Amino acid sequence: MDVGAEVEQAKYTREQRQRYREKVRRDLDVFERMLSHSQFEFDRPMTGLEIELNLVADDLGPKLDNKKVLEQIADPAYQTELARYNIELNVPPRPLPGDAALELESDLRASLNRAAERAAQLGVGIVAIGILPTVMPDHFAGDWISENIRYSALNNAVLEARGEDVWLNMEGPTGERIARYSDSLAPESACTSIQLHLQVQPERFADHWNAAQVIAGPQLALGANSPFFLGQRLWAETRIPLFTQATDTRSVELKAQGVRPRVWFGERWITSIFDLFEENVRYFPALLPELTEEEPEAVFERGEVPELKELRLHNGTVYRWNRPIYDIVRGLPHLRVENRTLPAGPSIVDVLANAAFYYGTVRVLAEDDRPVWTQMSFSAAEENFEEGARLGIDARTYWPRLGDVPATELVLRRLLPMAHEGLSRWGVSQAVRDRFLGVIEQRCIKGVNGASWQTDCVARLEARGLPRDEALREMLRAYMEGMNANEPVHTWDLPRG
Repeated sequence: MDVGAEVEQAKYTREQRQRYREKVRRDLDVFERMLSHSQFEFDRPMTGLEIELNLVADDLGPKLDNKKVLEQIADPAYQTELARYNIELNVPPRPLPGDAALELESDLRASLNRAAERAAQLGVGIVAIGILPTVMPDHFAGDWISENIRYSALNNAVLEARGEDVWLNMEGPTGERIARYSDSLAPESACTSIQLHLQVQPERFADHWNAAQVIAGPQLALGANSPFFLGQRLWAETRIPLFTQATDTRSVELKAQGVRPRVWFGERWITSIFDLFEENVRYFPALLPELTEEEPEAVFERGEVPELKELRLHNGTVYRWNRPIYDIVRGLPHLRVENRTLPAGPSIVDVLANAAFYYGTVRVLAEDDRPVWTQMSFSAAEENFEEGARLGIDARTYWPRLGDVPATELVLRRLLPMAHEGLSRWGVSQAVRDRFLGVIEQRCIKGVNGASWQTDCVARLEARGLPRDEALREMLRAYMEGMNANEPVHTWDLPRG
């Protein structure tokens, strides 16, 4: 949960909140001027990747010891995350063209192998999965949060804004249900995802963001990998409603009034990146009002690049599934779309297949002369998103001129050729396209993704007579074997019935 390293305190005064609001609005005004007058870096298409990971003990339950594990791994690419059983792998930005993705696959697997070997010396395993299925309520009691003031500050801020405990209420397709209160952000820490970054030109940002919103439903249908939480079978991608509910700062009354949630799909197609930043400032009060000394107007008028730290920190506490990013690298400003839709795992080849599908389809959709979002309502895209999260590989998806079709059929008939074409426009090699988009094709043909494999595996183990908690552990053991072998999930064996 990226809330920014700038956080230095866990509580704030009323005066700090007032001054912060004013500073954010000043930052927003300067950002608007920058969009009209500044040169943003865009010399080549750059992509970045973050993978959130879980730590497990010998019994495959969560291991709440990320500080010691990170010291053992001793690699700055690995950092803390919200809970003590979470870590994150940050992959430096790379260009897309050529065989870069094949090199990335090799580098990622080697990095994770090294980290796993070092963690194993402490009796700890590393798992890439949307929700660790062995997390249970007692793991959220006591000292669960990572040793970092920014996480304590965020936990305090969400609960104080809400004014009451967090209510979690989710039901799966077979009637299994979670309905319980939480007195902390701990349930949110169960959500582990990947973030895909794409650097874009300011004048092209709206097209890329709209395209990413259009593709979010099919993304989830293909990539769902979070069917279990607290021992219950819920949505194919339970991470979506869990993250939404666990970080909700609204009371019941504010929900009834139509106040927007901080985890947000959005409500309209946009014409500029400014639309998103302006909405964030207009709709969402500050959670972490950290102030800096920067005078953004003066910096801009000197011809320098303002950091706009208040605006960036505020943006980091509004959790859009496709988030706008303003950043500075080597003294130059740039803009990115951060795609936050997908869960972690199942294997590195699956993660990169999901990424290839995303980057390819977004490129074609963003460059279409008659964009698909001019032919469908925003609410239709949001319904596709929710359907993809709820049903995963079995979801149905609305698409202009096709109507309501199975998501797998939409991908095979329409989106997969688009992904091939988009990657070709990026200059991506045929070998990369064949490897990773071939994984997507086979998932659709076989009707198997991470979520369906998990649920089928647990069902077979339970049919043997195993109780749910043991079935989840045995499923996770088999999952980790497939993950570490770096085989795509649609090829993984299931236990015999």
